Amino acid sequence: MAEDFAKAVEDGLKLAKRIYLGKDKAVMTAPKPPSPPVQGLADHYLPSAPMVYAVISDPGFVDNPDFPSYQPHVYGRCDPPALIPLQMSGVDLEVNCYGDTAFVQISGKWRVHCVMGSHSCDCRIAVPMGNQGSILGVEVDLPKKSYSTELVGLEESKCIEKIARPQDGGFMKPHIFMLTIPQVDGGTNISIKLRWSQKLLYNDGQFTLTVPFRFPEYVTPAVRKISKKEKIQLNVNSGIVTGILCKATSHPLKETKRHAEKFSFLYESEVLTWSKTDFSFSYSVSSSNMFRGVLLQSPPLYDHDQRDMFCLYLLPGSQKSTEVFKKEVVFVIDITDSMQGRPLEATKNAISSAMSKLGPEDSFNIITFSSETSLFSTSMELASKEAIERATTWLSTKSTVEGSTCISIPLEHAYEMLSNTSGSLPMIFLITDGAVEDERNICDQMKKRLKNSGSLCPRIHTFGIGSFCNHYFLRMLAMIGRGEFDAVCDLDLIDNRIQKLFSNAFSTVLADITVDAFNDHEQIEVYSSCIPDLSFQSPLTICGRYEGSFPNTLKAKGILGDLSSFVMDLKIVRAKDIPLDRVLARQEIDLLTAQAWLSENKQLEQKVAQLSKVTCNISEYTRMVLLEKNKIDKAIESSGAQKVKKTDPHKIKDPLAPRKTLLQSLSVGFGDLTATAKNIRPGFEQPKLPDAAEVFLKATSNCCGQMCNRCCCMCCIQCCSKMNDQCAIVLTQIFTALAFIGCIECCTLCCGQDGQ
Repeated sequence: MAEDFAKAVEDGLKLAKRIYLGKDKAVMTAPKPPSPPVQGLADHYLPSAPMVYAVISDPGFVDNPDFPSYQPHVYGRCDPPALIPLQMSGVDLEVNCYGDTAFVQISGKWRVHCVMGSHSCDCRIAVPMGNQGSILGVEVDLPKKSYSTELVGLEESKCIEKIARPQDGGFMKPHIFMLTIPQVDGGTNISIKLRWSQKLLYNDGQFTLTVPFRFPEYVTPAVRKISKKEKIQLNVNSGIVTGILCKATSHPLKETKRHAEKFSFLYESEVLTWSKTDFSFSYSVSSSNMFRGVLLQSPPLYDHDQRDMFCLYLLPGSQKSTEVFKKEVVFVIDITDSMQGRPLEATKNAISSAMSKLGPEDSFNIITFSSETSLFSTSMELASKEAIERATTWLSTKSTVEGSTCISIPLEHAYEMLSNTSGSLPMIFLITDGAVEDERNICDQMKKRLKNSGSLCPRIHTFGIGSFCNHYFLRMLAMIGRGEFDAVCDLDLIDNRIQKLFSNAFSTVLADITVDAFNDHEQIEVYSSCIPDLSFQSPLTICGRYEGSFPNTLKAKGILGDLSSFVMDLKIVRAKDIPLDRVLARQEIDLLTAQAWLSENKQLEQKVAQLSKVTCNISEYTRMVLLEKNKIDKAIESSGAQKVKKTDPHKIKDPLAPRKTLLQSLSVGFGDLTATAKNIRPGFEQPKLPDAAEVFLKATSNCCGQMCNRCCCMCCIQCCSKMNDQCAIVLTQIFTALAFIGCIECCTLCCGQDGQ
């Protein structure tokens, strides 16, 4: 999809050369791509900042809406459509940081400068997000209409008749959200507001924020007289951490406010060209020791759960001399045929690199699995140079094999190898791209085993590749094993993200963390069933809810790398000016979804759905819809000029109610057993289209029985109040013939437009 997008942008920039821009600028010139492209065509044209594109199917419509060029007419159509980047006339970036979470809002103005004033085109919005970005909302304001996104429950989504095509809303890449606004007139000014959340990176006591903010030259307005204003507002509230030191920034920020744990910066300027670098900012915590505390806050009125919230956090500090644990590591690798190519090669590279970082006192082993299991060694091997070389050679000879995926047996082997360790921290790393039928049973068995293992039992770290594996099974397994979970759907990121998972685990400085009050206090609910270990490279955040009064004093205990006990007092503070419900929402949704999956608890599912809707975070139990509001209808209604028609009272719709379009599913799902059994490789996922029954019902809800020139079957070109007999017969036959399901979907997507 990324390659197709890049080609469409390249075609669009060639088309843009037709545009006459006045005396100062004869044409809009396309940028010269690298020769040869250093990063490839896709990377070169993928958005590196929020962008808006005109979707051009008919190249004859491409022209300056203000100064027609009267160029010869261009015949034919662009299939697939070309994408012309729209010029931007203003941008405002606002970032609010709370601990390691940032909320980003970008407001910008774009103009459809490339389409005749007498014609219109779709406009596609692209939103690249930073580290672990999660889209929260899009708002679009046009002269006659406005659009916005919202989340609705699964049951409500079934009542929405209009379904968006896959390219009109969804993720082009895991960090790039796309949304299409239909039929915007040439010359229109578009105001857009984009919101998302992302995580700050942490390393050696320093937090770093990076927001995609690199605009290409061709979005700068060609008319020099147009004012171009760039503004950046940064607000940081670190909670209860004091002694903050600002380290670096990409743009010339001016400090406007500072008070203990809070500070603000501002940058505002008239510019000739838009920002050519991502916005980045870093700050450090001056304490070299482990920093800890608990934030408390009452829930907002709209929160479905009216219990108070708490957030326990631990920062490892910047003391590099902190001793890490001696390690015993077992790598458990999926080598089924679906891992063929980049997934397996990237996994091998990451494991080879991880083994080279083990110390001479550490030990390791490797297990590969498909339907059968293979071991590098029958026992743990000391991480000597010679042993690592043998393991690397052995691993390089492993190739993918046909067969089913079996996780339980290799996981049991790994656990048995580490069951009798002492004086070290045992770790299991499970890497897979598939789902299995006995996932809940695996979780139950591991929970029983680890419960009876005592202190420093084997840690289970999990890594998922693609969307066919069950991310929530892997998350729950890691939660049970006090480990860390990560997953990628972008195959280019496998090596980097696996190495980061290894690095975090190898840097553990505090293990077996417990808080007595959590176990003794029945009114306190901790969302993590087991508190994960604290790594030198990552802060630790634990969230939950409580009723009544929270303990006045709190102590946390753990085991340090030298195996000595560590006890620490936790500072308890009422959070001020921190929207704790929003800060914790993403973590809370992910943890509760994993628990709902494991327990098959419908009440938990409803709780997640409610939390998702009020905090605007996508989830497995909600769907995103695009709301369209007509300003003209609203103006007529307010003036009292609305015409009243006699109609069936059961079919009356509020004329002022926004029209809803259901976007494709944005969630990752709970794995795909069928795709796993067929060994379909990650990266070959098809868009999640509605099922056949849903398509049929919506296709036949408003039909007229005319012949569509885009399909091989009878379907609706226009929509009317009820379906005639001929259309009903034909569509029923199509539904019966499974070979034509794709055709029904096509009819629905191109014709089901609520009467327009």
